[in-house]
Amino acid sequence: MKRTPEKLAGITSAAVKQATGRTWSEWCTLLEKAGAKSWPHAEIVLWLHQKHQVADWWCQMVTVGYEQAAGRRVKHQKEDGFEISVSKTIAAPVAVVFEAWKDAAIRERWLPRTPLSVRKATPHKSIRILWPDETTVSVNFWPKGPLKCQVMPQHGKLASAADAEKMKAYWTKQLESLCALVEKKA
Repeated sequence: MKRTPEKLAGITSAAVKQATGRTWSEWCTLLEKAGAKSWPHAEIVLWLHQKHQVADWWCQMVTVGYEQAAGRRVKHQKEDGFEISVSKTIAAPVAVVFEAWKDAAIRERWLPRTPLSVRKATPHKSIRILWPDETTVSVNFWPKGPLKCQVMPQHGKLASAADAEKMKAYWTKQLESLCALVEKKA
């Protein structure tokens, strides 16, 4: 394997070492020697968990990082397509921001001409959406005090890396529109 990058799966080598006891380079070398290049994703995860007692979340991250380093996966790629997320802290109560997503009339003001289907909504916590092209959007909300919250749309099942980059830019822009709308009200 070529030289291992300092950052894989969005995580630095120092962070992975602190959490797992090994750097990216050490994990990639260990996995190569074990023959993981031909293993499916789930088998690598299981091996990390059983043989090296890596915590569940870190098993996934180390596997994704290794797959990226080995050229088996590119940025934003998941097993069922590509997925992106963006996050924005907004100076408005979580209830106001949640309602701006849930209420179609309010949503039309910042997300115009987008006939989406809300599949599930948990007040002030999350919304699950079926996007018009059959991709999925999960939106999570976190209060950051009484007058501020963080919102994070995660758009999945995208067909390509180009679609992922396009939607990352799209959601960044749309969150700015949402922010301008709800911060006026707050």
